[in-house]
Amino acid sequence: MKRTPDVAPIVTALDRPNSYIGRSVPRPNLARLTQGRAQYVSDITLPRMAHVAFVRSPHAHARISKIETTAAKQAAGVIAVVTGAELAKVMTPWVGVLTHLKGIKSAPQHPIAVERACWQGEAVCAVVARTRALAEDACELVEVSYEELTPVTDAETALDPTTQVIHPELEDNLTFERKHEAGAPDQGFAQADAIIETTFRFGRHTGVTNEARSIVADWNPGEQRLTVYQGTQAPHMMQNLFAKHLGLEEHQVRVLTKDVGGSFGIKVHTYADEMATVALAKLLRRPIKFVADRLESFVTDIHARDHRVKAKIGVTRDGTITAFEIDDLTGIGPYSVYPRTSGIEANQVVNLVGGPYTCPNYRARARVVFQNKNVMCQYRAVGHPIATSVTEGLVELAAAQIGLDPLELRRRNLIPDDAYPATGASGIKFEALSHHACLAHIDSMMNYAGLRAEQARLRGQGVHRGIGFAAFIEVTNPSAAFYGIGGARISAQDGATVRLDATGALFCATGVTEQGQGTEAVIAQCVATAFGVPLERVRVLTGDTDNVPYGGGTWASRAAGIGGEAAWQAGKALRANVLAAAASILQADPKKLDISNGVIVDADNGRERIGLDEVARVVYFRPDTLPPGFQAEMVATRHYVPRGYPFAFTNGIQASYLEVDTDTGFIKLLKHWCVEDCGTVINPQLVDEQIRGGIVQGIGAALFEHCVYDERGQLLNGTMADYLVPMAPEMPDIEVGHVVTPTADSELGAKGAGEAGTAGASGGIMNAVNDALRPLGATPITEIPMTPDVVLRALNKI
Repeated sequence: MKRTPDVAPIVTALDRPNSYIGRSVPRPNLARLTQGRAQYVSDITLPRMAHVAFVRSPHAHARISKIETTAAKQAAGVIAVVTGAELAKVMTPWVGVLTHLKGIKSAPQHPIAVERACWQGEAVCAVVARTRALAEDACELVEVSYEELTPVTDAETALDPTTQVIHPELEDNLTFERKHEAGAPDQGFAQADAIIETTFRFGRHTGVTNEARSIVADWNPGEQRLTVYQGTQAPHMMQNLFAKHLGLEEHQVRVLTKDVGGSFGIKVHTYADEMATVALAKLLRRPIKFVADRLESFVTDIHARDHRVKAKIGVTRDGTITAFEIDDLTGIGPYSVYPRTSGIEANQVVNLVGGPYTCPNYRARARVVFQNKNVMCQYRAVGHPIATSVTEGLVELAAAQIGLDPLELRRRNLIPDDAYPATGASGIKFEALSHHACLAHIDSMMNYAGLRAEQARLRGQGVHRGIGFAAFIEVTNPSAAFYGIGGARISAQDGATVRLDATGALFCATGVTEQGQGTEAVIAQCVATAFGVPLERVRVLTGDTDNVPYGGGTWASRAAGIGGEAAWQAGKALRANVLAAAASILQADPKKLDISNGVIVDADNGRERIGLDEVARVVYFRPDTLPPGFQAEMVATRHYVPRGYPFAFTNGIQASYLEVDTDTGFIKLLKHWCVEDCGTVINPQLVDEQIRGGIVQGIGAALFEHCVYDERGQLLNGTMADYLVPMAPEMPDIEVGHVVTPTADSELGAKGAGEAGTAGASGGIMNAVNDALRPLGATPITEIPMTPDVVLRALNKI
């Protein structure tokens, strides 16, 4: 299905000759990466560079009584030993709040703890030495005296009057609370023939990126300038924050982001140890390098998804959903993460629950509380997996309760495809979605009726297979409504500068960043098509605040939809400039010329007139031959920000087919399907692999990943030997299909696709497990990860 909104015609590149839009072209950086010639931060070596290691608190909550550094300062190779109090004189603290999250609060956070350590792993002292090994050895010589304090580790009791308040100046442990009510939920439940009420629990987990967080900071006192090499998703955001908290002007800070080994939202936040590294570079007037090891990553990389959601749904006998209600509680650690805050995930849960459905009756409460664990914040598909698992879990439990096929119940309640624009019960606005088209597509693609027949046959043989679905919506292309209106200096726009060089090739500088997802390919495709040159004639530069237009970077599935549109517009603008120059050379009408495959041609018949290299030669080296008064401009910059809607929502549906061993509790994934609508698909291969990668992360959450803490706030499985991640042999075949509903808010019509896979995977798998176990009288499973002991408990076997 391809629908073009009638708000405005979609002027896409699909109609241009030799278009690269919709083609699976190789990534421009493929050779560099596969040959091992990428340059990550850990590869950076600068003259006089020193390394920092951190002494970290072994306690979840403790007062720092004394730090004895004499022995460490005398150790071999040590340059400096710096405490939190000393570094506080160089860098100011920060507070992670946004004004549009009404009532959100947090305490000031320092680069290194001052007076108190508030989670196990918080840095309490820095040791700078000639090598990382020497710095780590000297850390062992730092003697820290602690006075242990009672940790707050249970979100359920964090707000009890008898629970210690982590930050007394805040008066309680409540970070943020949101209440929302729409329609008449009480009336909706009163009209229901069945009410299903349950509690969903989601295990806290983290990103486990291939490349750990890393940073090199170099303060040049002669230039009064700071250069930071950092694996970050948002270079301009970090430029602003480094300048602000070091008392510098933004132009005094340059952030360089070269190759990045995966981010998943982990690398879009402010980390205390990275801020400390930058402050140390300024304090010591030399380059300082920090690369987190895997043990540090587990206790400092942001965690996510630690939620307890009490939820209920009302449904009539004919399958009409009458009401949704949720009560979400999440514990975020001792600080709200700066600058995006730790309230966004819970806020998203409130926004997204019930989103695909017509039911107008909705009541929600979300509470975010402090606790003495590692900080939590935005991670791939922020809030979406929780909202989708809750919504779709309730839908399938309701279908089972009234004896209706789960796909049929969805057909009767999903917002019709011809009912847009529409507004959800939470107030979110949808431009155009395609739930019914996606449902029909997945029904056909997976042969649903055939799988049900196979499932019934195998049940007779004692084989327990399940089929589960999860319809989802995804936030992409965010406007300033996400962060800017709350006061955060996080750009909603992005820009691209395209320049014709002296040989007729194109150079494009873009504000979005390459994190391994294929940004360089997508930007090159947009520019090459808009301008009219072969793809190999386009070079893309990302991640350099000195040389790319100001932009937001890569997060919330915005790189293609926002950055791609900016590149498309810049390519079009430069094309017009070049045609004007060519027309002046040829003494022709620029409206009758075009650019095709790198050559100026007659627009009506394609006859070649002049090469781009010749146009560039004349413009750059013989401008005296151009007509008087004509000035050629061989560079164009364009910016783009969505204006029609706060977000470009995408949608889709996923399905899981699996088998449960009822003796061991092990779950074997057999096949997974996803039908997704991200608008115009620029590079099908990259989109499909983004979706598959997202599904794998969702599988990790559903079956494996869990940061397990004890009652003292100690992380019990902070190593790769103990923290389980999905591995290739455990993954099913993943089939991806598409419905195309372009957004009318841009010419390309592209939305984002980076988080769709993660949004629905865990919910679909949970529903499939319950479908497999339902004939056995098992208690419905409403917690993830669904480890073997969870399955066996549901079967009352342990």
